[in-house]
Amino acid sequence: MEFLYEYGLFFAKTLTFVIAIAVIVAIIMGAAVKPKAKKGEITIDDLSEQLDDLKQSFIENTLSKKELKAHQKQQKTEAKKRQNDEPKSRLYVIDFNGSVDAHEVESLREEITAILTIADKEKDRVLVRLESGGGVVHGYGLAASQLQRLRNAGIHLTVAIDKVAASGGYMMACVANEIVAAPFAIVGSIGVIAQIPNFNKILKKNDVDFEQITAGEYKRTLTIFGENTDKGREKFKEEIEQTHGLFKTFVSEQRPSLDIDTVATGEHWFATQAFDKGLVDKIETSDDILLSQAKERQIFKVKYRIKKNLSDKLAVGLSSAVSKAGVTLMSRLKGLNP
Repeated sequence: MEFLYEYGLFFAKTLTFVIAIAVIVAIIMGAAVKPKAKKGEITIDDLSEQLDDLKQSFIENTLSKKELKAHQKQQKTEAKKRQNDEPKSRLYVIDFNGSVDAHEVESLREEITAILTIADKEKDRVLVRLESGGGVVHGYGLAASQLQRLRNAGIHLTVAIDKVAASGGYMMACVANEIVAAPFAIVGSIGVIAQIPNFNKILKKNDVDFEQITAGEYKRTLTIFGENTDKGREKFKEEIEQTHGLFKTFVSEQRPSLDIDTVATGEHWFATQAFDKGLVDKIETSDDILLSQAKERQIFKVKYRIKKNLSDKLAVGLSSAVSKAGVTLMSRLKGLNP
């Protein structure tokens, strides 16, 4: 048993090494080829059809044969009546799950551009299912500007917060005509934070000199390795306050009814509390919105997907293979190990 265990560990290490070499070779080969800009595509999912299928499946499994036959007859009658009806207005759904660097804004830009090319501002609407705890100011500022494009075009925008829209996430949400949130969703955090470690004392203790050359008195206010000054700290705090001021102004312009000094303290609240403060307009989930809108609108989910090249697919495939092989092997070894 001990021999098999040791052999298994050796085999696992060898397999990992071989696959790692293969990944490196694939990356080098990919780098040798002239890089091309990654292209993506817009995909459309018919959520109305999915809801109808779900409803139909439930009906078929719950009604008796007699009830089902009557229901199908009624459906045919209603379908004939709808033949001469005008086409339904549309609800376009976008999902935005934001990370700290807000790189998802690249896809958001493409999704909104696609919607703007076809949406009827008099009839159609857009629902953004937003989830983000915030991140970099410039990234979320751009994301909010993308949503502003819909407002500028006269298209009604609803933002639904099922879990969290805080800080930069709320910066985006406040652009909407209407903000809807699930009862326990986290909302707010209208504030700015910046933190930076400093290793200067460690460097001094080990007799390591650090040199930093700048042009401009405030080119660098705080530094990771240098010795920070009170003047630099004050300037850094001033910049943070300025950013907070811009944030407050932006939210106030989007939602003028807010008492901005009360809600812009950096605190966050559950949606039921945020509703009382005017940060959200309605307490319900995005699922509630879809079900209510499905009666009068055709619902489409819009998604921009970036096409992966061969080296990307190979790297993902190899990574997945390593992970699965490792888990399988170790589970077997644990069974062999007494």
